[in-house]
Amino acid sequence: MRKICTFLLLNFVVLLSFEQLHAQATASEMQQLINDQFSFAAQQYKILEKNVPNDKMPKTYYANTGKVESSETKWWCSGFFPASLLYIYEHTNDQEVLSIARKRLALQEPMKHYTGNHDLGFMMFAPFGNYYRLFKDPKDHKTIDTAAMSLITRYRPQIKSIQSWNKNKNFNCPVIIDNMMNLELLMWASANGGDPVFREIAINHANSTLANHYRPDHSAFHVLDYDLETGKLIAGKNHQGYNDASAWARGQAWGFYGFTMMYRFEKDEKYLNQAKNIIKFLLNHPNMPADKIPFWDFNAPNIPNALRDASAASILASGLLELAQFTKGKESKYYVETARQIIVKLASDQYRAKLGENGGFLLMHGVGHLPANSEVDVPLSYGDYYFLEAMHRYKNWVLK
Repeated sequence: MRKICTFLLLNFVVLLSFEQLHAQATASEMQQLINDQFSFAAQQYKILEKNVPNDKMPKTYYANTGKVESSETKWWCSGFFPASLLYIYEHTNDQEVLSIARKRLALQEPMKHYTGNHDLGFMMFAPFGNYYRLFKDPKDHKTIDTAAMSLITRYRPQIKSIQSWNKNKNFNCPVIIDNMMNLELLMWASANGGDPVFREIAINHANSTLANHYRPDHSAFHVLDYDLETGKLIAGKNHQGYNDASAWARGQAWGFYGFTMMYRFEKDEKYLNQAKNIIKFLLNHPNMPADKIPFWDFNAPNIPNALRDASAASILASGLLELAQFTKGKESKYYVETARQIIVKLASDQYRAKLGENGGFLLMHGVGHLPANSEVDVPLSYGDYYFLEAMHRYKNWVLK
């Protein structure tokens, strides 16, 4: 009996040692991969900088023309270039990268007054929130507060939501799922000495989104259209998805990330439960590929030959790492491992460009607005940003 017990104990010790060695090897490999990706990004983004006019921001790149398409600073994703540069600088200490970031921040700064749509979080908090985190310059804090004040001008008390786009031929008062991401600007500003009304509006918007945007299976519409006179919901639509009943991949990722972020600030269990429900729907979906890089829409008609969306994958990876901070045990490990799997896949030759290619962007195979044939199977600035953020989080939260 003693021999059997000794044998079992030795087996347990060997197994434990093997698991520890495997974990150490994985950690070492991820540390090297992440360091390599940031080093590459520093070189690649210097190339991207040269491909963009000084008064514009990079938007995407089309291989058939060999040219980078740029945008005005009021374009919704204009803030991602300087924000990405700041993550790159943080992990490389490359002073040239920091200099480029500061130049681009100065270009973006006037957009703190912009009220033309709901995207002030993307446009202003991604770059200036990161810059303030790194350098604590009071003027950047003021920029964030001003941007928050601009964003709440789009709040509509009748529907307890922030109107995303202006009234147009398709929508009376559109509220899109992407708007969950812009609530971080309001929550952070309120939590850091800003007007308490920022938080109140963000909570109202999140609660309205929870009540109206989601179907029973925890998938989300892209757009809700409201009647401002009555305050009633007219319809749910999937403007950038396959059809109104489908699950547009990036929209699902926006919502997942947004509710996880709201839990960070509020510690309200309904936000945490919603994030868990969304990611359960996505990761268990029969059309989620084994490598976790989703098709552009989970109901695209030509799966498995439908286009993948690397930008949706990068958002999911970053959100998963935050969700792992709010869970325990096997559940937390599952989220971390899934995020790791996505990061490794995105860093592979299948999705990450080679130096000097892709116009200077990092990731290939993003899908912007396929129904409109806009930004289809191309690099996207926000795909790069959340890829960098996911690696930043993995390095700081998992490897430390």
